[in-house]
Amino acid sequence: MKSNVGKTDKIIRYILGVAIIITGIVFKSWFGVIGLVPILTATISWCPIYAPFGIKTCKTE
Repeated sequence: MKSNVGKTDKIIRYILGVAIIITGIVFKSWFGVIGLVPILTATISWCPIYAPFGIKTCKTE
C-alpha cells in the first residue's frame, strides 16, 4: 500500500475522528465507534476510498 493521505488530510482526519468519538460519548451512542475509521486511516496514511479513484493528498515521490 502506497501512502495516499497527506499531512493536512491526516490532521483533519484526527480532529474529525476525535469529534465523532466525543459526540458518541456525549449522546451515549455507538455512533462514536465510527470515529475510529478516520483515526485509523490517518495513522496508516492510506484511505481505501481514495485508492479506486486515484486520489492522493500527499506529495508524490
